[in-house]
Parts: sequence; structure tokens; C-alpha cells
Amino acid sequence: MEASTRDDRGIVEALLGDGRPFLLFTGISLLLAGGFALFLSASGHFLPHDVQFLGLTPEQLCRIQECRIVYFMFHDRVAFGGALISIGALYLWMAEFPLRRGEAWAWWLFVLSGISGFGSFLAYLGYGHLDTWHGVATLFLAPLFLIGLARAYSIIKPPKVLRSLLQTGVNTSWRSAFGVGRALLLATAAGMFAGGFTVMVVGMTQVFVPQDLEFMGLQPAELREISDRLVPLIAHDRAGFGGAICTAGITVFFCVWCGRPSRSLWQVLCFAGLVGFASAIGVHPVVGYTDLFHLAPAILGAVIFVGGLILTYRTTHRPS
Repeated sequence: MEASTRDDRGIVEALLGDGRPFLLFTGISLLLAGGFALFLSASGHFLPHDVQFLGLTPEQLCRIQECRIVYFMFHDRVAFGGALISIGALYLWMAEFPLRRGEAWAWWLFVLSGISGFGSFLAYLGYGHLDTWHGVATLFLAPLFLIGLARAYSIIKPPKVLRSLLQTGVNTSWRSAFGVGRALLLATAAGMFAGGFTVMVVGMTQVFVPQDLEFMGLQPAELREISDRLVPLIAHDRAGFGGAICTAGITVFFCVWCGRPSRSLWQVLCFAGLVGFASAIGVHPVVGYTDLFHLAPAILGAVIFVGGLILTYRTTHRPS
């Protein structure tokens, strides 16, 4: 056999590849997990371990206060599912486009968003409920994610430094239509981060805002009378949802800031925004939670995001 055709890779090295398959798998897993969360909420089911922990089924909870408690829980879970789908889609784009080209910022964004996403699991320390299914999924997915990162580090081009996240992917006038649109997308992402972080902190501490309690028609003490495990379970949902929104905001922001304007980037942002905002906003009228003060930030974010997409469309779809 000629030396030029000889493959000296080891079996482990060959199977692990450049790490991107593991990161793609992470993205696909998040898409499936988000879709599953939407399916469960739409079908009116809790996960088996939720029922076991709570000692109540959704049907039993629905007999209390016109099913408002269950509706409130589902509204959090639908928003959480939409956020997971958005992050998963962005991960697929990052692995297939900028990381494949060896752009260091994409690798560091995986690191940063991974710390935010996987780290938000530790929010359970604030509310005292350890979701075993969530824990098992994290323990399974996190090592694969880390293997992907470790393998992919070799394919990124120097300088392989964190400050690559500070370098913009395009120099453009902020007064141009594209510049204004890009600013709107960045502003929306920053708002998502701030809003998600706030929800996560609230979920870890006071759990509810006044509008939540008004919708359910119950106070925390009354919820604890139903089950002393009900508030910790709701807090888990709130903190998880907030962590996912926070992570989505981080990912969107740096994809817009560091990414080169392209049709694929515009398309994935459009998909992520459509699913994320449609889930977060659309579930409210379905369950009857229509407090305008509560919905205003999400509606405003959606309007700004759509405006950004419209203004950046022409540049990102211009033939090369």
C-alpha cells in the first residue's frame, strides 16, 4: 500500500472526528427535548417523575381554581420548550457553518452558552427540587458536549482566544438599513438575556410575580396547602425556563455580532425567533393569561426582532 493512501488514524480518533458531530448531536437533542416539552404541554400531561414527586396528576390539580395552576405550569413549560428549540437550531447552524470554517468565536460561543445552559441546572439549589430526569439528561449530554468542544478546538484558526467574541463579523454603518436592523437584533438578544436572567433569579427566590398570583387566584401559602411540593416544582420550571431564555439571548447576540451576514444565518435567526416568541407569547391567550403588563416585554421584543429581520433581509440575501 502506498504511503499516500495509508490512513494512520486510530479507531477512537476516527470515530470522534473533529468534534462537530457531538455538537450537532447536542443541537438535535435540544430540538427534540424542546419538541417533547411542547408535546407534553399540548397533550396536558406531566412527566411521570413530576406526578411521583407532587403526588398529584394534572387532572387532580385541574379540579382546583378552574385548572389555573396547571395552565400556569404549562405556560412556563411551553416557553421553555420553545427556547430549547431555538438554542438547538442555533447550535446546528454554528457547528455547520462558522465552526466548520474554523472561526474561533463559534467555539467560544459554544463554551459560553454551554456554561449558561448546563449551569442553569444548578439553579435547583435555590428552590430545593432536584429533577432527576433533568439531571440524568444533563449527565448524559454534558460529557458528549465537552468531548465535542475538546475535539473541535483543533480545527479553529488562531488566534484561539476568548476575545474573538468581541470582534464583529462585519463592519457596517449603524445608520444603514442593515446596521439599524442588526442593532435591533442585538437589542432583542440583550433583552432576552436580561429577561431570562431575571426569571431565573425570581424562580430561585420568590418564584412568582404579582401577575402570576393574580392569574392563579391563589397565594403561595394556599399553593403550599395543596401540596408542600407544588411551589418547588413550579420554581424548578421557572428557573429552567429563565435559564433557557438567558442562554438563547447569549447565543443570538454573538451569532449576530460575530457572524458573517448570510442567508443561512438570517434563516436560522428567523426560525429561532419564530419558534421562541410564538411559544412564549402564543401560549398566554391559549391558557387565558392575558395580562398586558406581563406580556408587554415579550411582545415588544418580538416586534423589534421582526423589524431587525426585515431590515437585514436584503443584505443577507444579496447574491455573492
